[in-house]
Amino acid sequence: MFTGIIEEVGTVQKVSRQQQALALTISAKIVLEDVHIGDSIAVNGVCLTVTAFTSIAFTADVMPETFHATSLAKLASGDGVNLERAMQANGRFGGHIVSGHVDGTATIAKKRTVSNAVYIDLRMDAELTHYCIPKGSITIDGTSLTVFDVRENRITVSLIPHTYAETIFSKKREGAIVNVENDVIAKYVEKLTAKQKPLTRDFLAHHGY
Repeated sequence: MFTGIIEEVGTVQKVSRQQQALALTISAKIVLEDVHIGDSIAVNGVCLTVTAFTSIAFTADVMPETFHATSLAKLASGDGVNLERAMQANGRFGGHIVSGHVDGTATIAKKRTVSNAVYIDLRMDAELTHYCIPKGSITIDGTSLTVFDVRENRITVSLIPHTYAETIFSKKREGAIVNVENDVIAKYVEKLTAKQKPLTRDFLAHHGY
């Protein structure tokens, strides 16, 4: 589990491609301080497992499902990536509950500066905006952000200067593809309430109302 608070920006050293999979070697510093084989590290919001590491980089595999469902297949050597280690049990929730299981991708439609904030409009499928509400949480490329405007196929998020400078968003141009993970609580609530019977006059009468 993650929180969406990016620890550092790593750099892709090598991309070993197969037909529907790849292995990424990423240079980093902070996330390597206590790394072990089998550890989970979120790369642009995608939970990956460390398969090898050195003092300056780690390697992780990207399986076919992740290859097709995320933006990782578009990475090339030299690209920056947002990195976060899995949360420790005694850690702080600086962001929100993030699983590292990406729901889909979005396209940066527009970036603009408003006072000290950077507004980013994201174009995405309606099945993704379905889980978005104003002031709700969303994870974009592994970063915990707050939604402040929702339309059928577009949302807007606002980044404070620190988040913009300390993540890859400062390098992202309009048209770039980003990973999206919706709030897991919203998905669970929808799943549970979908099984409930509709609130009808007969239902109320049966329960004494």
